[in-house]
Amino acid sequence: MAIIELYPKFLFSQNPIPKPFLNPNFNPKSYQIFNFKPISQFSHQSTTTTPNRGLIFREKVLYLEKLKVNPEKAFKQNPNLRSCPLRTLKSVEQCLSSIGIHRSQMGRILDMLPELLTCEPYSDIYPLLDFLLNEVEIPYHDVHKSILRCPRLLVSSVENRLRPALCFLRELGFVGPHSLTCQTTLLLVSSVEDTLLPKVEFLMGLGFTRVEVSNMVVRSPGLLTFSVDKNLAPKFEFFLKEMNGDVAELKRFPQYFSFSLEGRIKPRHAMLVRLGLSLSLQEMLQISDGDLIRLLELRLKGLEVGQR
Repeated sequence: MAIIELYPKFLFSQNPIPKPFLNPNFNPKSYQIFNFKPISQFSHQSTTTTPNRGLIFREKVLYLEKLKVNPEKAFKQNPNLRSCPLRTLKSVEQCLSSIGIHRSQMGRILDMLPELLTCEPYSDIYPLLDFLLNEVEIPYHDVHKSILRCPRLLVSSVENRLRPALCFLRELGFVGPHSLTCQTTLLLVSSVEDTLLPKVEFLMGLGFTRVEVSNMVVRSPGLLTFSVDKNLAPKFEFFLKEMNGDVAELKRFPQYFSFSLEGRIKPRHAMLVRLGLSLSLQEMLQISDGDLIRLLELRLKGLEVGQR
């Protein structure tokens, strides 16, 4: 099926999603977004009979189990799930399926975020998809990758969380060749005031200029996902005090912060100290264990030759 059949032309425009989505008089039958079927098509109950509540509840439990969603957890975290009709759950599945999320992947998302099970796709999910496509400019075939990488996008407010984060990140340098991709849209769920800005301020407090910080984070976006207290600060302290490092080297290799302090940085530094050798941060951390051993052997042989 051609993409244009799955996603109407108006969602590829540069304008926000049309107001009809928020209009209480909006008739979902007039739009077949993502090949999305009207909710009425999912109903298997007669409108002239009152179905047994226990039977409906059992159907929802079985449905959740087939999706690999923990029913007990879902009902506890989303009380509205008890009263909503089964067709509501199916409409959410249909929506997610229409953008390329397989049923096997859907269970993980819905189990993590059971509030999605009772959401209204037209008002709760489609505005996000419009935002990712038209404002962040994620290619259509990559939108589902953004969601799989960060399901919290589905429950984050476009107006209060995602759009402010996008503006901040673009001001920071995530534009042009460094624009956000399906791999980095997870940054959008971060609060500007509580998460993104404190990390920028921490790095600037180490002596980096705003431009240098921008260069660091666009080269290594993971820096903006690390905790200052549990990650950035301890690693910088070890680099400065134990490794006698030069801050200029962090500018050349900001990926230093992405390596485990206990699992990678400390053991490899201790090995270099024992052997009396030194390597750049990139050589010390980025290469595999086997390549590191071969590199150290070559350095040791070089030292032996030089001493003869």
